[in-house]
Amino acid sequence: MLLSTKILLSFKPEVIQLHQLDHINVLRFLSADAVQKAKSGHPGMPMGMAEIATVLWSKHLKHNPSNPTWFNRDRFVLSNGHGSMLLYSLLHLTGYELSIEDIKDFRQLKSKTPGHPEYDIDIGVETTTGPLGQGIANGVGMAISEKILAAQFNKEDIKPIDHFTYVFLGDGCLMEGISHEACSFAGTHNLGKLICFYDENGISIDGEIKNWFTDDSVDRFKSYGWQTICVDGHNVDEIDNAIKKAKEESNKPSMIFCKTTIGFGSPNKAGSADVHGAPLGEEEIEKTREALGWIYSPFEVPQEVYDFWDSKNSGAELNSDWDNIIKTYQDNYPNDSSELLRRIEAAMPNNFQTKFEEFLNDCCSNDSSMATRKASKVCLDFFVKEMPELLGGSADLTPSNNTFSASSTTFSNENPSGNHINYGVREFGMSAIMNGMVLHGGIKPYGATFLVFTDYARNAVRLSALMGLPNIFVYTHDSVALGEDGPTHQPIEHMVTLRSTPNLNNWRPADLVETAVAWKAAVSSNKTPTCLIFSRQGTVPIKRTSEQVSCIEMGGYLLEENEEPDLTIIGTGSEVQLVQDATEELKNISIKANVVSMPSLDVFLEQPNEYQNKVINPNKPVLVVECAHPNSWYRILNRSDKVIGIETFGESAPGSQLLDHFGFNKTNVIETAKSLIND
Repeated sequence: MLLSTKILLSFKPEVIQLHQLDHINVLRFLSADAVQKAKSGHPGMPMGMAEIATVLWSKHLKHNPSNPTWFNRDRFVLSNGHGSMLLYSLLHLTGYELSIEDIKDFRQLKSKTPGHPEYDIDIGVETTTGPLGQGIANGVGMAISEKILAAQFNKEDIKPIDHFTYVFLGDGCLMEGISHEACSFAGTHNLGKLICFYDENGISIDGEIKNWFTDDSVDRFKSYGWQTICVDGHNVDEIDNAIKKAKEESNKPSMIFCKTTIGFGSPNKAGSADVHGAPLGEEEIEKTREALGWIYSPFEVPQEVYDFWDSKNSGAELNSDWDNIIKTYQDNYPNDSSELLRRIEAAMPNNFQTKFEEFLNDCCSNDSSMATRKASKVCLDFFVKEMPELLGGSADLTPSNNTFSASSTTFSNENPSGNHINYGVREFGMSAIMNGMVLHGGIKPYGATFLVFTDYARNAVRLSALMGLPNIFVYTHDSVALGEDGPTHQPIEHMVTLRSTPNLNNWRPADLVETAVAWKAAVSSNKTPTCLIFSRQGTVPIKRTSEQVSCIEMGGYLLEENEEPDLTIIGTGSEVQLVQDATEELKNISIKANVVSMPSLDVFLEQPNEYQNKVINPNKPVLVVECAHPNSWYRILNRSDKVIGIETFGESAPGSQLLDHFGFNKTNVIETAKSLIND
């Protein structure tokens, strides 16, 4: 049983029967000892949040260490990820595949216990955290997924989707602007299954936060529409009662404000910045052992403590109960059950490939000129209809991004089963919330903004790539051709930044057909997020053979091939038509150019060298034409090859004038091609 005695910040063992607190103190000492062994880390938060973690994980958290992917588990997010040893200690003690040797291996190369939590569901780590504030946004996304799936699949008599999302967070998380984006959004959408614990220890790296963070956080969250509860973070009864109260509130997310002492138990460092991000030191750890009555050696855990924490049997029972619910659900609602299980398994719908091929054939016969952002809408009308797990959204640019399909309805408190979200002007929050949706499962989100505003969202996109989440980021208004809005809205360096991000596929299609293939690649991805880059300016349909259409998925392919070419000209997006037009005129002066469309440089570079050399002749000059910074291309170019790109910021003027001003015209392409031949 949990001890109800209020734990006082006292270092006299006779004041409290400290040996009765071993099941709490084990979290403190596994954390402090691992940090000490690694000679780096953050012991303060785990020592301060030990009681909160004990109450939540031993009395409330619904999970199964023997089946970490159990779909109806409660989700737990450590947003203040620098306190990672608290999470690793909990996972080890409760029975996940994380041994005491893994704990000893903290912060070492290729260990299961890196310095900040890295997504690894097989050992119970639900998300990658460390960049502060993103964990709470992930939690909001998880809670949204739970709410939508519950609305879509739960019945009056049986509820297969019914779980909570719990988040630990600290002062730094609430200082980050993303916390405002995500938490105000959570309040608006009545996410009653979201319960957060704010570790109010008043300390960050620079010291006492009273000199730079004096918000009335309780009133802040009340204004968001949250339930707020204040407790002593070292009083297990208060924490327990607060969680019970939070679970009873179905219409509001709950923030439990926990007053704690960072580094609790350390005689000389508790309550100071000294314990935030550095080992206690051997001498101080021994004094802390004495102060808290912890009589065990480093990494020694008594069997009775393991017995207290072991959650394998209780987790298996909870999992088994849910399995029985699913069996009943299958009997009573076979169609809904089949769809739910398909979405849990992230399997594609039946006959999807056949239907896509029919749709692609229709695209090939469509001779309408259109901007690729509008081509994307044509594609979404197909994909959203065929894939009910697709959940769209836009950061207040829905009419410009064209994300609302013919099958879309708006997600709201009145329509919780809706499949399109109005995120408001929250590019960063949207992207991190989407990460949480993917991590939860059963939902495949896509979210949109202008390409230039990836600057706001980039860290969440980076974490999506780092975690291997098949997220879909839609970015429109892809170049200076957007026109009069000017350089603040005209992306230049953004394609380079996205392409340089590991495990991120970026597509900039030239027309409807390439857009359809790009969307197919995005929705089919399992381990890689996708950025779909679309134009505001119009594009014309490109004539292709069926073989050329089949090669689009390779990322780059030959649109025109000569037996003895003088050079290869590569175009992307709306510049492909320009390349084709220039090539036709080059023929008049007896220059033969192979034409390559490169909708995805990232995917092309994954192809075998044999294919790459077939598309781009390694023995001939290469000219690339792309309305963006040229630095993406040098991996496939020789020193003498050339790129027509932009290395300055844009200008405010009509788009057609800007394209001409920056050299995206036939004359410049032809003259640059001639210079490559003559050189």
